[in-house]
Amino acid sequence: MKLHHLMAMGTTLALSLPAAANPFPEADIATGGQTHAKQCIACHEQKFGGKDGSDIYIRTDRRVNTPGALTQQLTACTTMLNLDLFPEDEMHLAGYLNKHYYKFK
Repeated sequence: MKLHHLMAMGTTLALSLPAAANPFPEADIATGGQTHAKQCIACHEQKFGGKDGSDIYIRTDRRVNTPGALTQQLTACTTMLNLDLFPEDEMHLAGYLNKHYYKFK
């Protein structure tokens, strides 16, 4: 049946568009924000500047350009600084950073 015939019959077609995929769908953004405030801000403010140490996330030459790179960087920070974060803590942190700074889809 042609579209104009369906429309004449009062039928509505719903076209589905692919939804933007969230690379961190299981992340708890609020928990990630708390972890960021507790574990990251002081170091990032001192080393990189910006409100809440955010210059590291918004600089033009940032190294983190994919969700995978963000995950790797968080693991590297956790390991180098002995932050004692669990993988789920890093995931929440990644979700927070993605929502507020990176906006990967």
